[in-house]
Amino acid sequence: MRLKEQFVKIVLYAVGLLIACIALFPLLWMAIAGFKGKTEVLATPFKFLPERWLFENYISILQDQMFIRSMLITFGGALLFAVLSLAINSSAAYVFARLEFRFKRVLWVYVILTMFVPGMAILLTSFIVVTKLGMLDTMAVLVLPGVASAGHMFFIRQFYLNIPMALEEAALIDGAGRFKIFSHIFLPMSYPVFVIVGIGSFLGYWNSFVWPTMTITNVNLFQIMQYLATFRSERATELGLLMAGSTLAAVPTVVLFLIFQKYIIRGIKISGLK
Repeated sequence: MRLKEQFVKIVLYAVGLLIACIALFPLLWMAIAGFKGKTEVLATPFKFLPERWLFENYISILQDQMFIRSMLITFGGALLFAVLSLAINSSAAYVFARLEFRFKRVLWVYVILTMFVPGMAILLTSFIVVTKLGMLDTMAVLVLPGVASAGHMFFIRQFYLNIPMALEEAALIDGAGRFKIFSHIFLPMSYPVFVIVGIGSFLGYWNSFVWPTMTITNVNLFQIMQYLATFRSERATELGLLMAGSTLAAVPTVVLFLIFQKYIIRGIKISGLK
């Protein structure tokens, strides 16, 4: 019986390792392609390793002031977006999970319905709105429109529904108000779910391309994906340099995952609750 269990474990580990290798192969290829010359990246026949390792690609891209500025601006914007997303969506989730007020069910249905509207379907109308508000070419146009998310509200609300009512009732008896209950009981217990929502918000902002391209024309506010797209169109032959830039642009997201992987797994388990 033990032999059978060990065999099953080995098979599962082997399958997991194979899936991990397949998933990581494009990222590994991109990182190695950053060391290749201009003609090597798409050369035929395909060669995984470069003939000569060119560290100059990474050095050159790190010396590009526009690349560094785009990385820093995108990182700052993503951080602000994640913080605001957590603050707004967690507050709304608490209200819908714990408070009773008129038209609560109607409003919750209205919020949930927005989850089924594709972002591309409202892209033009959203652009008209921010244009009328004079928000073009500002950080506000990148951060504010997507902060409130029905999906994140729903996820956090499901977590709050599983917090025992006894804790809240005890706090109310002790004279605590709603804000104090939310800030002293619910927020400290929300760390795992906040990691999921925060990382999701951060990655959503970091990887966005269509919306920044539509609303930002000032090169000083270019987001990292805009920079890479502009680089690709203006310097199409320098693919090794482009791969180096793309690899460095992926580093923050990879580091974020490695730091919070334990909480991501715990958050996935939480998502299966009531």
